[in-house]
This record gives sequence, C-alpha cells and structure tokens, in this order.
Amino acid sequence: MPGKRASPTAICARPRRTTPPQGGYNWTMLIHNIGQLVTPKGGPQRGHRLGALEIIPQAALVVREGRIVALGPESDLMADFASEPRFDAQGRAVVPGLVDPHTHMLWAGDRAAEFEMRLQGKTYLEILQAGGGILSTVQATRKASVEALMAETRPRLRRAFAHGATTIEVKTGYGLATAAEFKMLEAILALDDEGPWELVPTFLAAHAVPPEFQGRADDYTRLICNDMLPALKAWWHDHAPGRPLPFVDVFCETGAFDLEQTRCILETAKALGFPLKVHADEFDNLGGAALAAALGAASADHLVATSADDIRTLAASNTVAVALPCTPFGLAEPHYTPAKAILEADGLLALATDCNPGTAWCESLPFAMALSCRAMGLTPAQALAAATINAAAALQRETRLGSLEVGKQADFLILTTNDYRHLAYRFGTNVVGWVVKRGRFYRVEEGVLCMPN
Repeated sequence: MPGKRASPTAICARPRRTTPPQGGYNWTMLIHNIGQLVTPKGGPQRGHRLGALEIIPQAALVVREGRIVALGPESDLMADFASEPRFDAQGRAVVPGLVDPHTHMLWAGDRAAEFEMRLQGKTYLEILQAGGGILSTVQATRKASVEALMAETRPRLRRAFAHGATTIEVKTGYGLATAAEFKMLEAILALDDEGPWELVPTFLAAHAVPPEFQGRADDYTRLICNDMLPALKAWWHDHAPGRPLPFVDVFCETGAFDLEQTRCILETAKALGFPLKVHADEFDNLGGAALAAALGAASADHLVATSADDIRTLAASNTVAVALPCTPFGLAEPHYTPAKAILEADGLLALATDCNPGTAWCESLPFAMALSCRAMGLTPAQALAAATINAAAALQRETRLGSLEVGKQADFLILTTNDYRHLAYRFGTNVVGWVVKRGRFYRVEEGVLCMPN
C-alpha cells in the first residue's frame, strides 16, 4: 500500500551523500551513472514478443514520493534535476523489481524426511496418499500460532526480497479448515504491513482434501463453496477493508480436486467477486488450463502436462501461463513447462518460484530465471520479462508494477554487475546489490539483506 512504512530493522546505514530519508515518501532522488537501464517495453508480452526490452546505456532515473517521475539518458536528466539528492549506481545495471506470482511462502515445519523418501524412489502422489506431503505441513501449520507462522516465514521473505522479489504472491492452503486458513491470511496481512516487501494474498483452501474429509472430496468441495468462500468475503471486509479481494486458487490435479470440483469452487468464487488462479496440469492433463481460460482466471500455473489443444485455448485468452521450473527441478523430474509451445501459440508466459516446503524450497526468483533458460529454452531477456511485466500481469498489477515507466511504482534493482543478463547467466549466488521498493533503498551485502550495526 502506498503509505506503508518498512521495518526500521530492514534498513542499512549507508554513506550520507547517498542516503534516502528513512521517514515518509515526500522526497526526490536522482539515481545516476546507471551503466544499463533495462525494462520490458509495451506492457505484458505475448508469444515471440516476450523479451522485448528497452536498454538505455549511461542512464538516470528519478524517484519522487515512491514513484518514477523521469528516466532516460543521464545527459538529459542531470541538468533537469541538478538540485536533487543523488545516488551513484557506479555503472551497474538497473532492472525492474522482480515479481513472484506463485509461492506457498507461509508454513510451519519442514519436510526434509520427505525429500529423502523421494530419493529412495517414492513418488509425490505416493507420499501424499500415505499421509505425507501437503498433509504433514497441514498438521504443523494448524498447530502454529499467527506469531509462530510469521516468525518462520519472515526469514524466507527476507531472502526472497534480497534476491530481488519486490512483490510476492503468498498462498494459504496449509490450514484446510476455515479458522486455520483465516489464521494464515492474518499472518500474510501482518507480514505485508511490516514490509519492505509487498505481498499479494491467495486463498487456497482447495490445496488438498484434509484428513477429516478423506474419501469425501465432494463434501469438502461443498464446504468450501457453501461456507468458506462466503465467510472469506465477510472476513476480508472486516480485516482488510479497502484492499483488493484475495485470489482464490484450486489445485486441479489427480489426488487433489478433479475438474468438476475445481469448476464448482472457481465459479462460486467468481460469483462472489474473487479473482481466480488455478494449479493445473502439474502431473496430469485434467483440463484445468482450459477451464482457467474460460473463467477468465488471472493465471494457470505449473502446466507441465498441458495438451496442445489446451495450450492453444490458454494462449487465446488473457490468462497468464505461469511456469514453475523449481518444482520439476526439486522433484528431479525431466519435464518442464513447454515454454516454446506456449510462445509459439502466442501465449502469455510468466515465471515464479513455487517456494514451498515439499518440492521447491527456493526463495530465489533469479534461480528460477536461470533454470528457465537452461531447462525451458528461454533467453535472459525473455526470462526477465517473464519475471517482471508478465509476472505482474499474473497478479493483475501490470499497470503499477513490472516495468520502469514514468508514473509506475519505484520498484527496481541495482545489480552488482553492469549487464542484466547475469541474473540468468549465474546461479547459486546473488547479483543484487540494492533493492528499491516504493522508492526506498535496501542494501544487499554478500547476497544478504543488510542489517544495521
């Protein structure tokens, strides 16, 4: 939210000449000596237009009250803003703040034992059917207090932010009961208020069938539709007045929710005014991607097993295809989202981490970018656009986030290199030097968000 203030503990001491004020937003800053200012051009990018970037060498950028008011060649801006405080980017590259449109960042406990089981040959669905997987995290999350959930999640958010994700979608889905799901939403809203990150909540009560409903998926579906979603709208009105409604998501997959159960939940949510998302085709092609397109969902995510027909249907819509390359990597699976087929069909492609405790405990969106280049055939330019403007479109925030344009929110990264391609070229390290969120500066040292002395 525009007036939100970041936690003082997240702000570093820094040299006086380059220190933006720590209180409020009524100030202007000229960021100059930018070796390479890089931003997607022309809004969300379809098909082979993905990766269209404007690259301005020796550039400058002006921030006022948390928004971008000017950008362009340094020679043009230095004279126009000669009296403003300056920040020397030291010839480094500047890119938009990354947007992570699919995470399960909030949970309690871990599943290291499950990781070992997979290495011993157990499949994801076998572990789920044995009471592991999502359900083991459900047990730990149900027992945790709001404060405990926040304490476990805060370091994950700090790492994601330090790696350049300035806006992060966070799902519920480890409560699978009304009170427990609302507890997760309460924690998400509280963490968002803390900042410096910007969180986008998603309600995912349809993540799995809870233990008390085993064998009765239709009954749980009716509970979500008849009780939980109406209660969610009332709860949101009381707890988050003035904020956009959260997304409603469903895991449409074998062993979770079938196509008709998914349709029932999403149609109910849409009738109540909620924006929609869908987990689809991670393991089996059940038709979730085509359903997402038909219902006008913001995104359909995973899409590893999506058929050619469903890819064409999705690409003909405004629903964004969100690839989660960290998940097949985490599962040691050979198949990834067919990015080239989606682009060939003129679809909208975005990237996300899918950060979660079972299959992809990865807070680094640049690693997802690096993986997308190697496993999905994207170029560094395509990966950057997929993790910025198209990812913002997957959250329906592309008019405010995802590119560096006059009037947009001042969310950007100052890298430690002079070439944006290092974000995807390198992996297992962090090339983010400064994270700027709503015009406020946060220093990253040795890959870690700086803390004051």
